[in-house]
Amino acid sequence: MTNSLDKDTDFSKMVNARLSRRGFLFGSAAIGAGTFLALNPVAKAIAGSINSPLLNFTAIPTSTADTITVPAGYTTRNLMSWGDPIFANAPAFNADGQQNSTAQAMQFGDNTDGMSLFPMSKDRALLAVNNEYTNYKFLFPHQGKSMTADDVKKAQAALGVTIVEIGKQNGQWVMDKNGKLNRRITANTEMLMTGPATGHELLKTKADPTGTKILGTINNCSNGQTPWGTYLTCEENFNGFFGAEKDVELNNDYDRYGIEAKQSKYQWHNFDERFDLAKNPNEPNRFGWVVEIDPMDPTSTPLKRSALGRFKHENAAFVLADDGHAIVYLGDDERGEHLYKFVSKNKYQQGNDSANRRLLEEGTLYVAQFGMHADKLEGNGQWLELTYGKNGLTKENGFNSQAEVMIFARRAATQVGATTMDRPEWVAIHPDKKHVFCTLTNNKNRGVKSGQDVGGPNPRAENHYGQILRWLPTNNDHTSDAFKWDLYLIAGNPVVHPDNLYGGSDNINKDNMFNSPDGIGFDKAGRLWIQTDGNFSNEGDFAGQGNNQMLCGDPNTGEVRRFLTGPIGCEVTGLTFSEDQKTMFVGIQHPTAHFPAGGENKPRSTIVMITKEDGGVIGS
Repeated sequence: MTNSLDKDTDFSKMVNARLSRRGFLFGSAAIGAGTFLALNPVAKAIAGSINSPLLNFTAIPTSTADTITVPAGYTTRNLMSWGDPIFANAPAFNADGQQNSTAQAMQFGDNTDGMSLFPMSKDRALLAVNNEYTNYKFLFPHQGKSMTADDVKKAQAALGVTIVEIGKQNGQWVMDKNGKLNRRITANTEMLMTGPATGHELLKTKADPTGTKILGTINNCSNGQTPWGTYLTCEENFNGFFGAEKDVELNNDYDRYGIEAKQSKYQWHNFDERFDLAKNPNEPNRFGWVVEIDPMDPTSTPLKRSALGRFKHENAAFVLADDGHAIVYLGDDERGEHLYKFVSKNKYQQGNDSANRRLLEEGTLYVAQFGMHADKLEGNGQWLELTYGKNGLTKENGFNSQAEVMIFARRAATQVGATTMDRPEWVAIHPDKKHVFCTLTNNKNRGVKSGQDVGGPNPRAENHYGQILRWLPTNNDHTSDAFKWDLYLIAGNPVVHPDNLYGGSDNINKDNMFNSPDGIGFDKAGRLWIQTDGNFSNEGDFAGQGNNQMLCGDPNTGEVRRFLTGPIGCEVTGLTFSEDQKTMFVGIQHPTAHFPAGGENKPRSTIVMITKEDGGVIGS
């Protein structure tokens, strides 16, 4: 089979010449990626911060089986699957799809994604989990071909967030259906808008003329967690839930977010006029936000934080700057979109959670601009301020207020000259609180579409393997406008592409290769866990890469080992740890065969728990 990336084009010749796999250009010296990790200024600062080897497990091979595989000495168990009851009076899951919306609202939502664990005691914790979307093929017996109003309510109840208490029984974590804090947050849960967009005309609808009370959160991808004990859930591909039965004139701002006046595959607009663009053209502006939730109070109202901007949020990586400002790093998961940073106006106050819970209401949003050298995989970058009246964000350029800058954050980012990225997804902050990592999943449009030039942190045209970006703020200060960056790794297939950058960086080899890094997160020791959501065809450019997987990387040495392989068709996404780091919770989203029950059973998204057979710390 001819590989699509080996076409004899002038462009591919240029890329191969400049970016050969064994000869990346850094300044005037051509060195391998392994040396780069030790010598680059970003890497150098992290070197020595961890005194012992991190990857103390035997790597596993790829797999195409419909099961989960982990290294020798490890065990997996299922915590809960889509449809499991989370309340004592909730019905058990029924695989025939006949259960109604009331049942789904009392059960674990579909397509598990980002999650956070909130310790309550040594043997008890609260788990908050995103439910991104739902598969009509499995949700309904008619597979979405003859929808009813209750079917739409059922689909809406399958999305959002699930919060459950978990406790240890006989040394193993189990979900407690009697937990007083158990809660479902769905597409119909009442929320409040906060920040600069509150009450703006573009947020007002027939049902909410104040523009402040919003129903629901949808397409909840990844997440974040604050030191004052709240959960941040991120609204990503919300556009797909809107539609119209007749032609509706929509301007370019709708197009920038992928919102179209056509029949939606989810069909919500046929039964819930909130999602009908002809009747409620402002409703899409009420989605695409980060939502802050108090998981410890099941009666609390979730808060949409407009100061963090509106786009297709992947996750919200929180860190406190040394001076006390709250920092949130944010990825916008779409080809050619951007990477953002929020800095709070006020500072964190130890022990004053009532004040801290307002930190995300006010602050400054920034967007990243990288030095775009076609022959360098390191450089400097700067954060560009997205504030009305600055950097061209004026009436002359179509902005009338700070609210509009936030509502149309994508357009604002373009206006100030932000760098287009290869789908910036999860951001994770190293335990040293200095280094920041971000997955750039893939981008078939790189080098093809206007405005998506090859260079800087996006070094390959038609990039369908992805890379992991790393940066260090100037003076280790997350409030700084400047940073240095490099690439921790470049995913690829060195078997299919042994002689160019599509084979990946030098820390990628035939034994650990993968494509499309998506979810990432650190454990307390500083291991970087990497989850994939990519092509699992095992053919062509992806030959030998198998099902989606989870790997573990050492940021100090650059070494990467495969730790887990998922079942057929799944994405491996979402991770968190018990307080003692001895249990790892991992999400298996949208399996397509028969996982987890096997046989001829319906596939169900599932949270699995990984433990060591000797009871030790994961990865140690």
